[in-house]
Amino acid sequence: MASASLQFFAFILALFGVFGDIAATLLPNWKVNADVGSNIITAITQMQGLWMDCTWYSTGMFSCTLKYSILSLPVYIQAARTTMVLSCILSAFGICITTVGMKCTRLGGDTDSKNHACFAGGICFILAGIFGLVPACWYTREIISNFLDQTIPENSKHEPGGAVYTGFISAGFLLIAGVIFCSSCFRRQQGAWIYPPKQHHFPSTEQESNAGYSLKDYV
Repeated sequence: MASASLQFFAFILALFGVFGDIAATLLPNWKVNADVGSNIITAITQMQGLWMDCTWYSTGMFSCTLKYSILSLPVYIQAARTTMVLSCILSAFGICITTVGMKCTRLGGDTDSKNHACFAGGICFILAGIFGLVPACWYTREIISNFLDQTIPENSKHEPGGAVYTGFISAGFLLIAGVIFCSSCFRRQQGAWIYPPKQHHFPSTEQESNAGYSLKDYV
């Protein structure tokens, strides 16, 4: 029962990780630049994401521009797009596979098949967490290096936005969920190897006793 509860807890963490991964991929605030101007029509907040750039104006207006050209983007943005999409796909596969393999569900067949399904789902979660962690770290590194660069003007410097922190948190959730699923299956298999099932020889004993009785009858 404890193993089923632990798997359910890992599944909840994985769900939060999947939702956070999708939100981090779609949110436009990977970079945030806050400038306050004297004019009322001056932009006060500029945000840059993986797919679009958005601007909040002091008048309350909000406008976004999609990034149509892929080749014109920096390398780290292209890599972040690819890895975040892969992370979303792998985490979705992990949700489907672990749903079949969890002990609290009636899907997946026998115990060995469910253990293999949980292990495969855990591997998907670990890979999804790694793919989500790499772009968040790379993006943060680029932002910090540009912020510390003295040759870049002050109005062109940015800070990490909420999407970066969401990516870090969701990647952590996916990694923890994957480790829990894999370790639970590994412990079960290891226990079966260390403590093999006892073999009972009651049928052979009964056959010997029956053979003895038949010999007495013939005597």
